[in-house]
Amino acid sequence: MAARSRVHALRRMSSGPPKSAMSFPCIDRLESRQRDLLAGPEPTYDKVVTGYSTYTHDAPFVCDHMGVLHGFDIAYESWGTLNADKSNAILVHTGLSASSHAHSHEKNMNPGWWEKFIGPGRALDTDKFFVVCTNVLGGCYGSTGPASVDPQTGERFATTFPLLTVNDIVRAQFHLLDHLGIQKLHASVGASMGGMQSLCAAALHPERVGRLVSISACARSHPYSIALRFAQRQALMSDPNFNRGFYYDSVQPHVGMKLARAIATVTYRSGPEWELRFGRRRRAPELPPALCPDFLIETYLDHQSERFCLQYDANSLLYVSKAMDMFDVSRSVTERLARQRESVVLNEPVAPVCLNEHEQMDAGEASSVETDEEILEDLVSGVRNVLQPALVLGVQSDILFPVKQQREIADILRKAGNERVTYYELDAMYGHDTFLIDVVNVGAAIKGHLENEHLIK
Repeated sequence: MAARSRVHALRRMSSGPPKSAMSFPCIDRLESRQRDLLAGPEPTYDKVVTGYSTYTHDAPFVCDHMGVLHGFDIAYESWGTLNADKSNAILVHTGLSASSHAHSHEKNMNPGWWEKFIGPGRALDTDKFFVVCTNVLGGCYGSTGPASVDPQTGERFATTFPLLTVNDIVRAQFHLLDHLGIQKLHASVGASMGGMQSLCAAALHPERVGRLVSISACARSHPYSIALRFAQRQALMSDPNFNRGFYYDSVQPHVGMKLARAIATVTYRSGPEWELRFGRRRRAPELPPALCPDFLIETYLDHQSERFCLQYDANSLLYVSKAMDMFDVSRSVTERLARQRESVVLNEPVAPVCLNEHEQMDAGEASSVETDEEILEDLVSGVRNVLQPALVLGVQSDILFPVKQQREIADILRKAGNERVTYYELDAMYGHDTFLIDVVNVGAAIKGHLENEHLIK
């Protein structure tokens, strides 16, 4: 009996005071937003950009993966004055989620995403050049994308929207240039996915691009960046509100979007910058550790992803990021996509392809190119007509598009016979986002390339 009493006493002592559950303010905020969204507010991305112009293409547009758009809109903005012979135009290509609002103007005075790079005397000097920027096909800031209404059904496309490639995006932009009467660009300029587009533009339309600027991009997407974007899409599609892309009349998949953006933000910046900016500092070091945002780096990621989750359409993120994954300037790929387009018979229904299903199909396809030498030869052949002056910029701290990939661009251009390739590698600590931040170095390189008259033979 005595021994049993001692055991009970020890148990009472070890249990201590009543335990309280850990608080989760970050989960509380997500649940609060879910309740608010059930009231049915309009998606924020519908209101992010104003003051753009719209080009309407009213003819069928066959996409590389054989989907058909029965017309499309492209949102665009411009700065500067187009000269009499329309030879001073620069097309600025955007990254994944950017709008056409690269710089402020009288119709929209808010600073643009490349505000300090465009303007009188700046890298893209609007005293000399007519600068145009579009929202990409598949986006949600004025251009036709999954959130747009399908004229065939009167309903939003959602995931019946055709899969896109970077080539599709560029071909749509050149329809806009035709509309503007611009036969040849002074330059095609882009960073990140925009750098893919600028290279693609020069490869698809070499006679219409005078100079090329490709920053922090690649000639073909590599496994690491594909894996990172795949993780983002999986986080997004796992949100119960995603509903296979048919969420427009219900709650937006805001939690999945927030998680996807947090993953993306990790890839956009660099460790050295965050060491200096945040270190291991905590938001409230006097309090016990928490599972919700606690370190300053966590609060930063939480804030950045919170801002984004209702500002961009989830389906646009899926479609445009998948287009990035599939990018490959190789000749064999470009020719295969062209054959697929040519095989489409208009006015015959084409069954939509599920994103996951298509990814599995791509993964199972046997490549006709196997060795490193054959891959390189195919890439070189893909840019065989890109002989105009080319500026390629890389950033040593970029983990999303490592400098090896920009060196590859410069290398294949030179091997293809381009004798006017300039390659710079910047020792900046801002990672992939350097092209948005380093106005001095990135801006000077661009300005020099655009204005150097000696580059033209």
